[in-house]
Amino acid sequence: MGRPALEGLAAELTPQLIHIRRNLHQYPEVAYEEVETTRAIRGWLTEAGIRIVDVPLQTGIVAEVSGREDGPIIALRADIDALPIQEETGLPYASRVAGKMHACGHDFHTAAVLGAAYLLKSQEEHLMGTVRFIFQPAEEKGTGAKQIMESGALEGVQAIFGMHNKPDLEVGTIGVKAGPLMAAVDGFDIEVEGVGTHAAIPEAGVDPIVAAAQIVSSLQTIVSRNISPLHNAVVSVTSIHGGTTWNVLPDKVVLGGTVRTFQDEVRAKIPGHFRRIIEGVTAAYGTKISLRWFEGPPSVNNDDGLTQLSVVAAQKVGLQVVTPAPSPAGEDFAFYQQRIPGSFVFMGTSGTKEWHHPAFTLDDRALTQSALYFAEVAIAALGER
Repeated sequence: MGRPALEGLAAELTPQLIHIRRNLHQYPEVAYEEVETTRAIRGWLTEAGIRIVDVPLQTGIVAEVSGREDGPIIALRADIDALPIQEETGLPYASRVAGKMHACGHDFHTAAVLGAAYLLKSQEEHLMGTVRFIFQPAEEKGTGAKQIMESGALEGVQAIFGMHNKPDLEVGTIGVKAGPLMAAVDGFDIEVEGVGTHAAIPEAGVDPIVAAAQIVSSLQTIVSRNISPLHNAVVSVTSIHGGTTWNVLPDKVVLGGTVRTFQDEVRAKIPGHFRRIIEGVTAAYGTKISLRWFEGPPSVNNDDGLTQLSVVAAQKVGLQVVTPAPSPAGEDFAFYQQRIPGSFVFMGTSGTKEWHHPAFTLDDRALTQSALYFAEVAIAALGER
């Protein structure tokens, strides 16, 4: 007897998935604080008879549905953390936690993978192997994926699939692209130390504000004059702190910001460009300058074969497949792809605002499609392996 069709089962699940998503939305928890979120997910999985995998995680949870015991293992991943943002949507199910909000749609991702778990559990006996469901903490910190890998939750997994909602894609569409899809994320702090003095007597000191301003301007030449126009990079200074009053030159200015890249070779070169600029400003202005570099997730880089599987699975559940523009936002799903092949897609959600906006919303109609997509791509990946 063949496996039952998924579409009818998914339609029956839709009200439950919407309830789950909105429940999560009302009680957001930020990175590494997802205690109640984890407890809720555990409860929903347990009620469905889905086995919880014993891994050493403080927050986040891993579960499995198994068919053939000697078959392959593939993973579906959802992130579960929220952001420290005050919600401004006015929705009846808006966040009830002051200063915290699911402003990136991780509640949607969680509900979608739960839906896929329910669908796959309903036909467990027909599966050609094991599907592992990873509900990952701390994606917004860029470190949760590493914690999952350190826990051993990725052991034996041959392929992994994930998604991010995409507000500017309509419900019913899915963005699928081989190769780089989201950027590598790095951060920096630059401390410019001078000698403070009266603002009217600048020659008696060493002005760190002028030196910091030169650094800000010079950093923009990294992309415009050192990176090939055939490559991609963004250098943004996002904070400047220095001085306390109008008539005193401070002794210190601190700059902070981020760098986004898609190619490994470009990413590797940029810290060197920073150091050369800093050395030049140091020589020109007499300041002491230090650089701290924070290496975040690499670029999300989709496997060619799994991308094709994603296209077929998406089409099978009635989604319109489009080729998305790469996003300069980052995703720690990329850490998984450094270890095993992976495919990450953009799910159309007809949102009104971009990620991380206090009025961010999405359309729940995309939940059923997302659960179906995950279930179908899991079945296809098990068959391929």
